[in-house]
Amino acid sequence: MSERGRTTRDDHGPQGHIPTAQDAHPRPAPAPRQAARGGIAPAALRRTGLLVTLILGGLTAVPALSMDMYLPSLPEVTDSLHAPAATVQLTLTTCLAGMALGQLVVGPMSDKWGRRRPLLVGLLVYILATAACAFAPTIELLVTFRLAQGLAGAAGIVIARAVVRDLYDGVAMARFFSTLMLISGVAPIVAPIIGAQVLRVTDWRGVFYILTVVGTLLTAVVWFRLPETLDPERRQGGGVGGALRTMRGLIADRVFSGYMIAGGFAFAALFAYISASPYVIQEIYGASAQTYSLVFCLNSIGLVAMGQLNGKVLVGRVSLDKVLGVGLTLITLAAAALLLMTSGVLGPVGLVPIAAALFVLMSAMGLALPNTNALALMRTPHAAGSASALLGTSQFLIGAVASPLVGVAGERTAVPMAVVQVAASLVAFGCFLGLCRPWRHFAAGREPAQVTRPVRRSLWTRPVGAPEGTPSAPAVHEPRAARQVARAAGEVPSVAGPGEVER
Repeated sequence: MSERGRTTRDDHGPQGHIPTAQDAHPRPAPAPRQAARGGIAPAALRRTGLLVTLILGGLTAVPALSMDMYLPSLPEVTDSLHAPAATVQLTLTTCLAGMALGQLVVGPMSDKWGRRRPLLVGLLVYILATAACAFAPTIELLVTFRLAQGLAGAAGIVIARAVVRDLYDGVAMARFFSTLMLISGVAPIVAPIIGAQVLRVTDWRGVFYILTVVGTLLTAVVWFRLPETLDPERRQGGGVGGALRTMRGLIADRVFSGYMIAGGFAFAALFAYISASPYVIQEIYGASAQTYSLVFCLNSIGLVAMGQLNGKVLVGRVSLDKVLGVGLTLITLAAAALLLMTSGVLGPVGLVPIAAALFVLMSAMGLALPNTNALALMRTPHAAGSASALLGTSQFLIGAVASPLVGVAGERTAVPMAVVQVAASLVAFGCFLGLCRPWRHFAAGREPAQVTRPVRRSLWTRPVGAPEGTPSAPAVHEPRAARQVARAAGEVPSVAGPGEVER
């Protein structure tokens, strides 16, 4: 087999794991008590393959299900509860803000108590909050229940990413994130279609009945089929103070913050489309709910297809930073085209050109979002839950701010949506260039999270970004064989191992 054609799976065993410095010092075997509780080794869990992928994909689909099934019913909610459109859009904003804030709580909890218990509690609260939304008599109560739904739904989002970090590393992790996009990408494709069909037989409350059933089924599957992935030896203590110190250390990492902010503003451009598209397509361009669901479906297919191109073809062959740069460039160009068309600079345009620009913007998200998550998490094996919380919170908080901005000029113009998308994409691209400085890594031929040097001042050191209370670990050099295998595949093992810091 040629060097170019070799893959992570070919070089690193059946699990596709990239050797790291930690592999030279294996962790102690799990205690018998842990085995009795159902915990299994990450390597064994990876071998379950499709089942784990489907479960994690279902957890990451929670925001799409909670948002996209509900989108076609926004005009009906406006009429049913006698509320203005801007107030009804707050049901999206509060749900998104809840998902953002909830991740800040659940992420550190999962680093301290493991992944399984916080996840199950969050799913149970999600079921109760979703059922309450179905019976909300006023818009004020619906907004409140949507906030609770978002807070609880955050558990599935943040813990799914942390579980991926527990099981995979390096290029294998980037590939798995792209696979998750395939699974979770089905949700935005089918959710608006289901929501539109529900409106044909019942009212908007039926959407929340279905979401309650989905949440119940997902909870049952997690209860019976997803074991613990974080060994007790790897859990963090320190309470609230320790969690805050960990997050402070992560934010102080310039490169991590660059990927976090770039991903957050790229998500803002995506959510500007999600929150404004029902009014733009149905109210401004006169399309039916079924036509809107079809357009949304096609755009979601583009996102999934580009995500698979990223995971199956580009990852391992092209630098993740280069792919991310192309994705952000396409997002910026598509947003600029939308602004020119909606502002009338190009004259009157119909639905087809607008839908084409939205398709390009959505498809490019398949190149941007998985790689920002993977590149950021490569730097944080010691605090995957907290890092995942910061990534998710930045995305959902920035998206929550973008949601009301797209409606400031009313329901008869799409210019605010395009302005928000242009501004968000420019900020994302600027943070990527200014904080991550990818040209340095292009010259070195390595990923930014992997440019490292050993610490020589002391034989014992804490991982980069870890709180002061984190136990020290001996500084180790990566085995020569691991480096040779990684170079042969065009990959370099992830950094953030004990005793290594960024160059």
